[in-house]
Amino acid sequence: MAVFRIERFTPLPAAEAWRRVTDWERHGGAAPFTSVTVPTGLPTRTGTVFVARTGVGPLGFDDPMEVVRWTPPAAGRAGLCRLEKRGAVVRGRASIDIRPTDSGSHVIWVEELRVRLLPRWFDPLLATAGRRLFSRVLGVLLED
Repeated sequence: MAVFRIERFTPLPAAEAWRRVTDWERHGGAAPFTSVTVPTGLPTRTGTVFVARTGVGPLGFDDPMEVVRWTPPAAGRAGLCRLEKRGAVVRGRASIDIRPTDSGSHVIWVEELRVRLLPRWFDPLLATAGRRLFSRVLGVLLED
């Protein structure tokens, strides 16, 4: 599996950082050639499914994900969201941990990915590309 971790400190309170980072449809605006839909509807909770469609025209793939843990931050407690990637192309899991700090919050995003048909020796390159892409996405989500 390709594994990568991204960390950001933000002046945003944990609840606001959580709201922005778990606004799934906004991810599509931050990731190139990607749109996100939430077929199970909102609000997000355990069992919510969302699909990131990446591609141009008919060339692309769906990356369906299910929320398997949903614990928003509250009263000084950290928030934790765990996702399972259940697509035909991309498999794996992700976790988003948002911890309150004295000056805002600390966001930790970890991805474990397996891309169908890519050999394991490709994992380090996939992790590097994923870290760059998701660093950009996280930066856009937290800046507004």
